[in-house]
Parts: sequence; structure tokens; C-alpha cells
Amino acid sequence: MDNVKTFASNHPQILSWIILAVGMVVILIWSAWDVGFEQSQWAALIVTTILLAGACVWIIGWEDDDDELFAADPAADSDNNQSE
Repeated sequence: MDNVKTFASNHPQILSWIILAVGMVVILIWSAWDVGFEQSQWAALIVTTILLAGACVWIIGWEDDDDELFAADPAADSDNNQSE
């Protein structure tokens, strides 16, 4: 259990990606179960869904990077407010 906590604290975006990807794949399978996809189509959809979850976590992480930048350099925040 300590390994999971250590991993989560060291790699929060990877953990978020895994959790979001699992949830999105479950929703995909549940909503498209009776569509009649072939195995290769299911594989393509699942891989694309996992990559989409990673892109979502990456984009959300952009805001975290901005917050860290402004916390490290308060002058950068005042410069942005003056330009608006």
C-alpha cells in the first residue's frame, strides 16, 4: 500500500491518466456493447480512448504548470495582470 501512495505522490498525472482511462473505457464498452464492432474495431476504440484520456490529463496539467510558475515568480503574475 505504501508503494501505491509513493507512486501517487511522485506521479499524480500518470495516476490520473490511469483512473480516467479505466473510467472512459468502461463507459465506452457499456455504451457500445450491442453495436456489433469487430475485435479490431474494439481495439482501435479502446486505444484511442486511452490516448484521449492521456491528452485530457496533459491539457489539464497545463494549468498546474502555470500555477507553479506564478508561485515561483510573483513578478510574472503582476506582469500578466498589467498586460490585460
